[in-house]
Amino acid sequence: MTTKTDILQFPIYINGEWVAAKNGETFEITNPATGQVCAHVAKGTKEDIDTAVQSARRAFNSGIWSKKSPEERAKILIQFSNKIAENAEQLVYLESISSGGTLNRIANSDILQLVELLQETAKFTREYQYVESLPTKTFPGPSDNQVWREPIGVCAAITPWNFPMILAMWKIAPALAMGNSIVIKPASYTPLSTLKLAELAVEAGLPGGVFNVVAGPGSSTGAALVTHQEVDKVAFTGSTEVGRSIMQQAAGTVKKVSLELGGKSPAIVLPDAHLDTTIPGILFGVFLHSGQICESGTRVFVHDSIYDEVIEKLKYAASTIKLGHPLENTTGMGPLVSERQLQKVLDYIETGKQEGASLICGGKRAVSGNLKDGFYVEPTIFADVNNTMKIAQEEIFGPVLSVIRYSDVQEAVDLANDTIYGLAAGVWCGDVNKALPIAKELKAGTIWINDWHMFRSDAPFGGYKQSGFGRELGRHALDEYTETKHVHTSLVPELEQRPWYSILFGNE
Repeated sequence: MTTKTDILQFPIYINGEWVAAKNGETFEITNPATGQVCAHVAKGTKEDIDTAVQSARRAFNSGIWSKKSPEERAKILIQFSNKIAENAEQLVYLESISSGGTLNRIANSDILQLVELLQETAKFTREYQYVESLPTKTFPGPSDNQVWREPIGVCAAITPWNFPMILAMWKIAPALAMGNSIVIKPASYTPLSTLKLAELAVEAGLPGGVFNVVAGPGSSTGAALVTHQEVDKVAFTGSTEVGRSIMQQAAGTVKKVSLELGGKSPAIVLPDAHLDTTIPGILFGVFLHSGQICESGTRVFVHDSIYDEVIEKLKYAASTIKLGHPLENTTGMGPLVSERQLQKVLDYIETGKQEGASLICGGKRAVSGNLKDGFYVEPTIFADVNNTMKIAQEEIFGPVLSVIRYSDVQEAVDLANDTIYGLAAGVWCGDVNKALPIAKELKAGTIWINDWHMFRSDAPFGGYKQSGFGRELGRHALDEYTETKHVHTSLVPELEQRPWYSILFGNE
């Protein structure tokens, strides 16, 4: 990694070394806060993917990592977490200039999550039940039986542009913990911090070849990774549309696949909700990272009795969110990741107006002052939304909130579940005892009560329905990166004590 006239230069990272793409080509990374090119990155090819996968395969087969003890792997995960903490300032910068994430969020949340996840995963690595002994049975005869958990082999990860480091680490940590090798294809908008993570992992003691990163277009490098014969498992985070395609591509070699896909997460506001915390909580749930979060609470169902009051309070609170350059300490909301995403969000806003929803605030590109060259959209709230509207059913991935009226709780639950997605959902209430039965009825992998965006490294995260399958985080994530093997040892030495053989040879 080098700098040239303030534009960073990044090769790809294979076998513990920085290398140029085989065709010598690079592509540009644009800073969404300024619209200016901030980096050039080596444009990986199918051949580069093959080199990375073969490197990962050699490392895995050699046992240099896969056959290390859990204690040895845990120690290096801890050292990796320390390297991240030591290099936090650079990682924050790389993430912000490519993704538009705010300094406040990345420095005060994302980095801490990375460090804590690696440390927690190290703990899980030591405690994991790699061998399970089954109880002895007399039929058909005495035997010793064990269930072993073993590493899968070479894992591929295809990661999105909204949280490049976090969503990469959700795959890196469990894959490494279980002894696998990994090849990551980061999103083309935001490969910088993932490339740096690979270098830090090797500096922390991870053997070369165990963690490789190849940046490049999803249509070529991503497809080459998913279809590669030597890749044993694919983990993907991104849109449901692309997830379907990855499933189809992986079917050719019958790979294991885990998918974390889109969402249109509902939040139900009960009449007794404490609005002093509910209002900022709703906005935190939808406007954090400019709404570019798969489990954002983009649909809010509000009871008739408080609907008008909630609308007014949401409008006022949204006006206090400071839109600004992400590297400024006072900024609450930064830009969208790209001009393409900006136009997509503005198109959805126009659709909402055409569908008859009432635009309460926002709805425009922000161009005042130093925002004029970036990809900023004002915090946008629609009232009088019908759950069948496009803005209530499709994932916008921008700072757009749909507020929907309901009359009774069952109606709210039915509307909340009326979606192809099931990533997250929530309830805002005064009496949590009223929320728990609702949580049981909501069809989503994570339910928040009186909160949002709260992840734990010891709790699973994943979706129902078309939000995907498989789980990340927690002990459940480790299972996703293992093969299960049953080992049976007969304890019957004499042939005559094996009457089941007579099924083939008869009773003579």
